[in-house]
Amino acid sequence: MARTALLNVMTQAAIKAGRSLIRDFGEVENLQVSRKGPGDFVSAADRRAEEIVRGELTKARPTFGLVMEESGEVDGTDGQHRWHIDPLDGTTNFLHGIPIFATSIALERAGEIVAGVIFNPVMDELYTAERGRGAFLNDRRLRVAGRTELNDMVFGTGLPFIGMGDHGRSLRELRYVMPEVAGIRRFGAASLDLAWTASGRLDGYWERNLNSWDIAAGILMVREAGGFVSDLSGKPKMLESGDIVVGNEDAHKQLLRLLKKAETPAQD
Repeated sequence: MARTALLNVMTQAAIKAGRSLIRDFGEVENLQVSRKGPGDFVSAADRRAEEIVRGELTKARPTFGLVMEESGEVDGTDGQHRWHIDPLDGTTNFLHGIPIFATSIALERAGEIVAGVIFNPVMDELYTAERGRGAFLNDRRLRVAGRTELNDMVFGTGLPFIGMGDHGRSLRELRYVMPEVAGIRRFGAASLDLAWTASGRLDGYWERNLNSWDIAAGILMVREAGGFVSDLSGKPKMLESGDIVVGNEDAHKQLLRLLKKAETPAQD
């Protein structure tokens, strides 16, 4: 697959950051860790990876803005382009020695996500997508799963933790979805949930209370793999609402239906 110059820049940044993460993962017990909030951690590995990505992207495109998990937002001078950067998606997994984490980079142009890269360094899996050019895993074209029946499908989701989210609502959603499907998985890295939906490993995925750096690259990945993406109201406002539902046409439609039922449950 021939990549554009921009996608090459993003790919190089993600791989370089991923190599740094793998080195830190081997020494995770020695990392300096602090809390951003209850159950929400940041480590020296996050900061190192973000510095690598920011340095690579800024060197290549110094006029672009940045939206970063650890360092916040930096305005660009061109007014049209912004990078959305999650240097280490799955920090809690990382700090517990669970090998499910990724670096995610997306490029926004005039309000539209036009390129995305998600790198899973443990499995050496590089997911890339450009608008109108398809989605790929290590140069293999991706398509969402083709299953049409809920009872054959496996969905990914996220669950709130201490001090975050509406725990009762999440339990209601699980109550309505679980009896209808073959399985639900909670991996702890939204970017990989989206990449795995694009690759057909998951039939779909939903989550609430996410940030743009969590999902921007994955949104494009799923769309370019032939999938459907919306917020939980069925509208394309995922970056604004922080809520997301994805899957093939059937999975997306049925998942939205079940989640809507969970919002207004019948009286027992």
